[in-house]
Amino acid sequence: MTSFFQEMDPLLRTFWFIALPVSLIFLIQLIMTFVGMDASDGIDADFDSNLDSDGPFQLFSLRNLINFLLGFSWAGITFFSTISSHAILIIFAMLVGAGFIWVFFLTMKKMSGFAEDNTFNIASTVGKVAQVYLTIPADKNGKGKVQISVNGAVHEIDAVTTGDLLESGAMVRVESVLDSSMVMVNKL
Repeated sequence: MTSFFQEMDPLLRTFWFIALPVSLIFLIQLIMTFVGMDASDGIDADFDSNLDSDGPFQLFSLRNLINFLLGFSWAGITFFSTISSHAILIIFAMLVGAGFIWVFFLTMKKMSGFAEDNTFNIASTVGKVAQVYLTIPADKNGKGKVQISVNGAVHEIDAVTTGDLLESGAMVRVESVLDSSMVMVNKL
Protein backbone atom coordinates (compact mmCIF):
# COMPACT_ATOMS: atom_id res chain seq x y z
CA MET A 1 0.00 0.00 0.00
CA THR A 2 2.80 2.43 0.82
CA SER A 3 4.49 1.72 -2.53
CA PHE A 4 1.16 2.53 -4.19
CA PHE A 5 1.19 6.02 -2.66
CA GLN A 6 4.95 6.56 -3.13
CA GLU A 7 4.71 6.05 -6.88
CA MET A 8 1.97 8.67 -7.24
CA ASP A 9 2.34 12.27 -8.28
CA PRO A 10 2.58 14.43 -5.11
CA LEU A 11 -0.66 16.30 -5.97
CA LEU A 12 -2.60 13.08 -6.51
CA ARG A 13 -1.18 11.69 -3.25
CA THR A 14 -2.34 14.86 -1.46
CA PHE A 15 -5.85 14.43 -2.86
CA TRP A 16 -5.89 10.80 -1.62
CA PHE A 17 -4.59 11.77 1.84
CA ILE A 18 -7.42 14.29 2.11
CA ALA A 19 -10.11 12.02 0.61
CA LEU A 20 -9.65 8.96 2.81
CA PRO A 21 -10.06 10.47 6.31
CA VAL A 22 -12.64 13.02 5.13
CA SER A 23 -14.74 10.24 3.56
CA LEU A 24 -14.61 8.30 6.82
CA ILE A 25 -15.68 11.36 8.83
CA PHE A 26 -18.45 12.04 6.30
CA LEU A 27 -19.75 8.47 6.63
CA ILE A 28 -19.75 8.79 10.43
CA GLN A 29 -21.65 12.09 10.20
CA LEU A 30 -24.12 10.53 7.76
CA ILE A 31 -24.78 7.56 10.06
CA MET A 32 -25.16 9.89 13.05
CA THR A 33 -27.64 12.01 11.10
CA PHE A 34 -29.82 9.01 10.21
CA VAL A 35 -29.63 7.63 13.76
CA GLY A 36 -30.66 11.04 15.11
CA MET A 37 -27.51 11.88 17.03
CA ASP A 38 -26.62 14.90 14.91
CA ALA A 39 -27.75 17.86 17.02
CA SER A 40 -24.83 20.08 16.04
CA ASP A 41 -21.33 20.00 14.65
CA GLY A 42 -19.93 19.44 18.14
CA ILE A 43 -17.13 21.90 17.59
CA ASP A 44 -16.63 25.48 18.70
CA ALA A 45 -14.42 28.04 17.01
CA ASP A 46 -11.18 28.98 18.80
CA PHE A 47 -11.70 32.68 18.17
CA ASP A 48 -14.21 35.29 19.27
CA SER A 49 -16.62 36.25 16.55
CA ASN A 50 -20.31 36.49 15.91
CA LEU A 51 -20.70 33.61 13.46
CA ASP A 52 -24.02 32.48 14.87
CA SER A 53 -27.01 32.76 12.63
CA ASP A 54 -30.67 32.09 13.17
CA GLY A 55 -30.87 30.06 9.98
CA PRO A 56 -30.19 26.37 9.45
CA PHE A 57 -26.89 27.10 7.72
CA GLN A 58 -23.57 28.31 9.09
CA LEU A 59 -20.76 28.92 6.64
CA PHE A 60 -17.94 28.13 9.07
CA SER A 61 -18.75 24.72 10.49
CA LEU A 62 -17.14 21.30 10.68
CA ARG A 63 -19.84 19.87 8.43
CA ASN A 64 -19.15 22.45 5.71
CA LEU A 65 -15.40 21.87 5.99
CA ILE A 66 -16.00 18.14 5.52
CA ASN A 67 -18.35 18.79 2.58
CA PHE A 68 -15.80 21.07 0.92
CA LEU A 69 -12.88 18.71 1.42
CA LEU A 70 -14.96 15.75 0.23
CA GLY A 71 -15.85 17.48 -3.05
CA PHE A 72 -12.36 18.96 -3.43
CA SER A 73 -10.44 15.73 -2.89
CA TRP A 74 -12.65 13.39 -4.92
CA ALA A 75 -12.88 15.87 -7.81
CA GLY A 76 -9.08 16.11 -7.76
CA ILE A 77 -8.72 12.33 -7.81
CA THR A 78 -11.39 11.86 -10.48
CA PHE A 79 -10.10 14.50 -12.90
CA PHE A 80 -6.36 14.13 -12.22
CA SER A 81 -5.70 12.24 -15.46
CA THR A 82 -8.19 14.38 -17.46
CA ILE A 83 -6.96 17.87 -16.53
CA SER A 84 -3.24 18.13 -17.21
CA SER A 85 -2.62 21.55 -15.60
CA HIS A 86 -2.25 21.24 -11.81
CA ALA A 87 -3.37 24.85 -11.28
CA ILE A 88 -6.58 24.37 -13.29
CA LEU A 89 -7.21 21.05 -11.54
CA ILE A 90 -6.89 22.68 -8.09
CA ILE A 91 -9.19 25.53 -9.10
CA PHE A 92 -11.71 23.06 -10.54
CA ALA A 93 -11.54 20.91 -7.39
CA MET A 94 -12.10 24.01 -5.23
CA LEU A 95 -15.17 24.90 -7.29
CA VAL A 96 -16.53 21.38 -6.86
CA GLY A 97 -15.89 21.64 -3.09
CA ALA A 98 -17.76 24.96 -3.01
CA GLY A 99 -20.51 23.27 -5.02
CA PHE A 100 -20.80 20.58 -2.35
CA ILE A 101 -21.32 23.31 0.27
CA TRP A 102 -23.91 24.99 -1.97
CA VAL A 103 -25.83 21.71 -2.48
CA PHE A 104 -25.76 21.11 1.29
CA PHE A 105 -27.07 24.67 1.83
CA LEU A 106 -29.93 24.12 -0.65
CA THR A 107 -30.77 20.77 0.95
CA MET A 108 -30.90 22.32 4.44
CA LYS A 109 -33.01 25.19 3.14
CA LYS A 110 -35.52 22.77 1.60
CA MET A 111 -35.58 20.60 4.71
CA SER A 112 -36.18 23.60 6.98
CA GLY A 113 -39.31 24.27 4.92
CA PHE A 114 -40.68 20.94 6.11
CA ALA A 115 -40.75 22.22 9.68
CA GLU A 116 -44.19 23.70 10.18
CA ASP A 117 -45.63 25.49 13.15
CA ASN A 118 -49.02 23.83 13.57
CA THR A 119 -49.74 25.41 16.93
CA PHE A 120 -53.42 26.23 17.07
CA ASN A 121 -54.15 29.97 17.18
CA ILE A 122 -57.81 30.80 17.77
CA ALA A 123 -57.41 34.06 15.82
CA SER A 124 -56.90 31.99 12.66
CA THR A 125 -60.56 30.86 12.85
CA VAL A 126 -62.02 34.28 12.03
CA GLY A 127 -63.82 34.18 8.70
CA LYS A 128 -63.76 30.38 8.48
CA VAL A 129 -66.78 28.14 8.17
CA ALA A 130 -67.55 25.80 11.05
CA GLN A 131 -70.22 23.25 11.96
CA VAL A 132 -72.26 23.52 15.14
CA TYR A 133 -71.42 20.56 17.37
CA LEU A 134 -73.47 21.42 20.47
CA THR A 135 -76.56 23.63 20.02
CA ILE A 136 -75.82 27.34 20.51
CA PRO A 137 -78.64 29.20 22.32
CA ALA A 138 -80.03 32.45 20.87
CA ASP A 139 -79.01 34.59 23.83
CA LYS A 140 -75.38 35.60 24.15
CA ASN A 141 -75.22 34.21 27.71
CA GLY A 142 -75.65 30.59 26.59
CA LYS A 143 -72.87 28.87 24.77
CA GLY A 144 -72.49 25.85 22.53
CA LYS A 145 -69.65 24.35 20.57
CA VAL A 146 -68.50 24.38 16.97
CA GLN A 147 -66.10 22.14 15.09
CA ILE A 148 -63.68 23.89 12.78
CA SER A 149 -60.79 22.71 10.65
CA VAL A 150 -57.59 24.77 10.90
CA ASN A 151 -54.34 23.62 9.25
CA GLY A 152 -55.81 20.19 8.63
CA ALA A 153 -56.81 19.57 12.26
CA VAL A 154 -60.38 19.70 13.58
CA HIS A 155 -60.88 21.71 16.78
CA GLU A 156 -63.88 22.06 19.09
CA ILE A 157 -64.35 25.62 20.28
CA ASP A 158 -66.92 27.21 22.59
CA ALA A 159 -69.20 29.52 20.61
CA VAL A 160 -71.96 32.08 21.12
CA THR A 161 -74.24 33.89 18.69
CA THR A 162 -76.27 37.10 18.64
CA GLY A 163 -78.72 35.61 16.13
CA ASP A 164 -81.27 32.82 16.36
CA LEU A 165 -80.78 29.42 17.97
CA LEU A 166 -78.23 27.35 16.03
CA GLU A 167 -79.01 23.62 15.98
CA SER A 168 -76.39 20.91 15.94
CA GLY A 169 -75.12 20.37 12.38
CA ALA A 170 -75.82 23.95 11.20
CA MET A 171 -73.08 25.64 9.18
CA VAL A 172 -71.81 28.93 10.62
CA ARG A 173 -69.10 31.50 9.99
CA VAL A 174 -66.78 32.67 12.76
CA GLU A 175 -67.22 36.44 13.04
CA SER A 176 -64.84 37.28 15.90
CA VAL A 177 -62.80 35.91 18.77
CA LEU A 178 -64.16 36.75 22.21
CA ASP A 179 -61.38 35.24 24.32
CA SER A 180 -58.77 32.49 24.18
CA SER A 181 -61.40 29.76 24.01
CA MET A 182 -64.61 31.31 22.63
CA VAL A 183 -65.77 32.70 19.29
CA MET A 184 -68.79 34.61 18.01
CA VAL A 185 -70.56 32.86 15.09
CA ASN A 186 -73.47 33.61 12.78
CA LYS A 187 -75.46 31.29 10.55
CA LEU A 188 -74.43 31.11 6.89
